[in-house]
Amino acid sequence: MPRVPQFRISDAARLLGVSDDTVRRWVDAGALPVQPDASNRKVIDGAALAEFAREHATATPDPSEVQRSARNRLVGLVTSVVTDAVMAQVEMQCGPHRVVSLMSTEAVNDLGLVPGALAVAVVKSTNVVVEVPGGLS
Repeated sequence: MPRVPQFRISDAARLLGVSDDTVRRWVDAGALPVQPDASNRKVIDGAALAEFAREHATATPDPSEVQRSARNRLVGLVTSVVTDAVMAQVEMQCGPHRVVSLMSTEAVNDLGLVPGALAVAVVKSTNVVVEVPGGLS
């Protein structure tokens, strides 16, 4: 079984979209467990960080005055992997976005996808709806 990664406080902050100081406050409050790594630096277990990300994810507010299209590469943490003999369901928390992918169990094993692993969800679609809040200008 693949080893679950550990993340330094600065990396955890980047993944969660907050400052290093915010992550340190969460650590000091006991919301995020830390442990020393081989160099005696504070690190956060990837599975604990993934669970924290899932529990604290909030929906992005509707940008009623902003016009934009979403990007198609979403960096996040694997939060759940369900496999059978042939297929697997992989769930990721990418900032406030939950992404679910169906793939082969072989691909999951080859990629080492486990809760807490860092991954990138790449979305490709031939049908994308782009909306502009407020109707036509």
